[in-house]
Amino acid sequence: MTKRSPSEGPDGPISPRISPPITQTIALAGGPSVESASASEGRPGAVSQAHKLTGELSASSAASVASTPAGQPAQAKPPAQAKPPAQPVNVVRVVSLEAGVLRDLEGDAALAELKRAIGSEQARVWVDLCETTPSLLAEVCQILELHPLLAEDLTERDQRAKLDQIGELLHLVVFSLGFDDGTFYDRELDFVLGDRVLLSSHSQWWNPRATHHMRVGIEAAMRRGVDFVLWALCDDTIDAYFPILDQLGDEIDALEDEVVARADRGLLERLFELKRSLILIRRITAPEREMFNVLSSREETPISTDNRLYFRDAYDHLIRLTDELDTYRELASAALEAYLSTVNNNLSLIMKRLTGVTVVVAGIGAIGGIFGMSEAQNAFRLDEGPGFWIVTAGCIVLAAMAAAILHKIDWI
Repeated sequence: MTKRSPSEGPDGPISPRISPPITQTIALAGGPSVESASASEGRPGAVSQAHKLTGELSASSAASVASTPAGQPAQAKPPAQAKPPAQPVNVVRVVSLEAGVLRDLEGDAALAELKRAIGSEQARVWVDLCETTPSLLAEVCQILELHPLLAEDLTERDQRAKLDQIGELLHLVVFSLGFDDGTFYDRELDFVLGDRVLLSSHSQWWNPRATHHMRVGIEAAMRRGVDFVLWALCDDTIDAYFPILDQLGDEIDALEDEVVARADRGLLERLFELKRSLILIRRITAPEREMFNVLSSREETPISTDNRLYFRDAYDHLIRLTDELDTYRELASAALEAYLSTVNNNLSLIMKRLTGVTVVVAGIGAIGGIFGMSEAQNAFRLDEGPGFWIVTAGCIVLAAMAAAILHKIDWI
C-alpha cells in the first residue's frame, strides 16, 4: 500500500497545558540541534535509537499452503514468521521538543526531563512506557497529573478497543495484530493524548520507534505535533492489518478448493479456526473505525485541524478493512455450507450404492427363499428336477441384469 510522505509545515501555536480533568466517555458503536543523554542511576540507559524494523507482521502478504501426507487434509497456514525481538522492560523514554531543540532521554534522566518539560508551555513531550512496573507507571501518572481512573486503566491493561475523553485528555486503546506459532494474537496499545503531551504504553513486543514513520525521524514528526505522532503510530498499526487479511483471503481460497475435493474433519476444524480469527479481527477493527471517525470529525478533541485529515485517512483504511472482513466472513460461511453439502452428497452416494446392492441381493434371496433350505440337500445330490435349475439360472440372470443396469446409472 502506497504511503504518503507528508510535507513538513511550520509550527503552530502551542496551547496551554490541560485543565483539571472531568470524566466524560464518548459512546462508540464497537535543522536544530539535538541533545541526548542516558540514565545513570540503577537503570542501564543509552541514547534511544531506531531498532531494526520488527513490526507486528511482515509487509509481505503471500500465503503458503502446508503440504500434508496422502490421506491427510491439506490446511492452509500462515507463513512462518520470526518473532519480533523483545524490547527492554520497565523502561520510560521521553522525547521533548522545545525551541527547536530535541531531547531524547531514557530512564531517570527521562523522568527529570519530563518534570521540566511539563512546566514549560512551549515544549512538546512524548512519553513512551515499555511494560513498566506499577510503581514507575504511578510516578509518571503523578507527574502528568492523570485522572485516577485513567491511571488504573493503564495499569490493568485489559481493555477493549475504545476512546475515552477525560477532561482535555483522550485515552485511546488500539490493538496490534500478528502471528505467533501459526495463530493470531492481539496486543493492547494505550495512548493518552493532550494538547502538548502524548503518552504511549505497550508491551515489550511492540517497538514504536520501528514503525515506518518513526524510522524516518522522530524530530520531523514531533515538529508537526504530538497528535501527528499519535497518528503515525496508529497508522502503522492499522496498515499491519492488511497483510493479515490478505493471508486469510488466500487461506479461504485454498479451503474452498479442498472442501470440494475432500471433506473431512481436519478441514472442518480449520474452517472453524478461520472463522474465529475473522471474529477476533472484527472485534478489534469495528470499534477502532468508530474511534477514528470521532477523532477526524469532532473539533473539541486535542487534534489540530491540519492533522485531522490524517486521522480521516486512517478512518478510510478501517472502513476498507471492515468491508473486507465482512466479505471474508461470508466466504468462510459459504465454505462451511459447501463442506456440509459435500458431506451430505457423499452420504447420499453411499446410500445409493447400498440400495443398488440391496436390489441385486434381495432379488436372489426372495426367490431362493421359496425353496427353503430343505431343497439344498437334493440340489447337491443333483436330484432336483429341471425346474429348479431353470429358476436358479433365472435368478442369476436377473441379478446380473440388475447389476448391469445399476452400474450404468452409476449406482454401484
